[in-house]
Amino acid sequence: MDMQVWRSRLESGQWFSHLPVHLQDSLLAAARVRRLSSGQLLFKRGDPPCGLYAVLEGSVRIGAVSEQGKEALLSLVESPHWFGEISLFDGQPRTHDAFGVGQCTLLHIPQAALLALLDEQPVYWRQVALLMSHKLRLTFVSLEQLSLMPAPARLAHRLLMIAEGYGEFDPPRRVLQLPQEQLASMLSLSRQTTNQILKDLQGQGILGLSYGEIEILNLEKLRATCQI
Repeated sequence: MDMQVWRSRLESGQWFSHLPVHLQDSLLAAARVRRLSSGQLLFKRGDPPCGLYAVLEGSVRIGAVSEQGKEALLSLVESPHWFGEISLFDGQPRTHDAFGVGQCTLLHIPQAALLALLDEQPVYWRQVALLMSHKLRLTFVSLEQLSLMPAPARLAHRLLMIAEGYGEFDPPRRVLQLPQEQLASMLSLSRQTTNQILKDLQGQGILGLSYGEIEILNLEKLRATCQI
């Protein structure tokens, strides 16, 4: 597919669409398209930095597995989100594992090419910092919710965040391709607790549930649930 087609997809996202045109052009000129099959590893915790990625199709699962084999799912990165910027700043190894979910298409800007661009135009570091600061804000929000919110409110808020693409989508999506076990892992809840909350929301006419899919039927009532 032509790079300009991917460009239009990336421009639907807040971060890329607000970049200076010259920086957009430079990123696309350095980029290469990479495809992952479902479950294929992109990088694992401890791997050396390999650059910046954007999801074009499908999604990427970011998480970690303990020595006991328990998996923590931090996020599902979907189009048109970018990820991988932390190792760009500090040059340290990857902090988590990244796997393709379904057939996944990524845009990859190699570390060396990106650092060369930023050395040539240091003013662009601020743009990359904005990408990381947005995620840092979301992390603080999630930590606060984990400490203060009851489980139903946390679940409702996370569904809203996913529906809104963590600030990328307006209006929010109504149908989320999200298995219940993945949602449970994101929220550090048991699958049983997650299933019960979802069924309660379904009973109130707020959500519709089907295999691997959650449909938001009443957006305002879901927002109200976040305030419980």
